[in-house]
Amino acid sequence: MAIYDLQLNGYKGVDFNDDALSAAALRQACAAVLADGGGCMLATVITDRLDRMEARIGRLADLREADPLVAEVMVGIHVEGPFISPLPGFVGAHPPACVVPATPAAAERLVGAGRGLVRLVTLAPEHDTTFATTRWLSAQGIVVAAGHCDPSVDVLDRAIDAGLSAFTHLGNGCPLMLHRHDNVIQRVLAADRLRWVMVIPDGVHLPPAMIRTVVRAVGIDRVIAVSDATAAGGMGPGRFRLAGQEVFVDGGGAAWAPDRSHFVGSTASMADVRQVLQERVGLSPQEVRMLTEINPARAIAG
Repeated sequence: MAIYDLQLNGYKGVDFNDDALSAAALRQACAAVLADGGGCMLATVITDRLDRMEARIGRLADLREADPLVAEVMVGIHVEGPFISPLPGFVGAHPPACVVPATPAAAERLVGAGRGLVRLVTLAPEHDTTFATTRWLSAQGIVVAAGHCDPSVDVLDRAIDAGLSAFTHLGNGCPLMLHRHDNVIQRVLAADRLRWVMVIPDGVHLPPAMIRTVVRAVGIDRVIAVSDATAAGGMGPGRFRLAGQEVFVDGGGAAWAPDRSHFVGSTASMADVRQVLQERVGLSPQEVRMLTEINPARAIAG
């Protein structure tokens, strides 16, 4: 079974959110994913103006159609935003000015641009009025994930009733300081009906103890590991771009906003992720396979 990365914003100097993304650049990134121990991935398009997101999704679909290698590696698209929380901390690296409430009409535009390639959409349940967008996306066979959000227990439950089935990078996309008992992390860990919980085990985003806690709390068969890598992935220290914003990578491999207020994706390959899971989190080889091969493949297979 192949390794799957359900959240890849770019790799080896290539930004999937670049309006001028070329066929050669996308092929280069896909070849690098394979060379660095990866397999299949969802190219991730993040929050921007709706028309820009629509154009980027369409461009990825066009380029994939023209290249067998890209089609082999890029098995779909993950749309992260623009239906997320605009609040500081929760919005993360997404531009708050481009965040909008979820509507089925807007979702249909983004999904339509992908011509069947959109497999995963991350939104904030509290900004999906009446959960109409979640219902519509779920009815299309698309995995709907909560992320960059702060839903109450009741809102999360109602979103699950409407078709929400996953949570994007638990422990990230939220403020550094949270209420110690009533917070989005605790609510997700307690949400037994949530089918999938994604984490970023890159050695930077979450401490190993947190990942162990997630695995023990929700079960090995419900956790998915993602890289959340950007164009900085596999490149070492330096300055890179993600959807027009600058990303600074320090000597420790952490990717930051220029003011170091928050992370902007990661620099990890899936080989790095698997190494962290086995050597620092303490999972067995079979458990690592569950998080990086079996579970993500099941999630997007429906």
